[in-house]
Amino acid sequence: MKITICGSMQFHKDMLEAKAFLEVQGHTVFIPSGAYDISKNEFYASTEEEKITFKIENNLIREHFQFIQQSDAVIVLNYEKKGIPGYIGGNTFLEIGYAFGLGKKIYLMNPVPTMDYAVEMHSMKPVVIDGDLGKIG
Repeated sequence: MKITICGSMQFHKDMLEAKAFLEVQGHTVFIPSGAYDISKNEFYASTEEEKITFKIENNLIREHFQFIQQSDAVIVLNYEKKGIPGYIGGNTFLEIGYAFGLGKKIYLMNPVPTMDYAVEMHSMKPVVIDGDLGKIG
């Protein structure tokens, strides 16, 4: 299966580990380019304006949408962030919505977080794998 990993770029090391695990399982895996090289990771920009400029100049949102188009499924690495268990930020929510619109299978590493758009998240019927990447398939 072809799988795109989504999530906060704060979890770039986790993305690399998940990619390695899933590839051993025989999957083809796409991750954000910023996960490979922290200099290409907007998480390390110091201001919101720098993050915006970085995303635009590197076409990051469209690049990740292209990975999702090529995939059969997405797995969201939604770990605790900002004191919210299972955090899903705005960009990741966009990616999940895009995957849903394309009819892709959606996996969440952890349960849907208690956030403003929890109803929408539940409505897309993601499969929660409770931290076990072996449940993908």
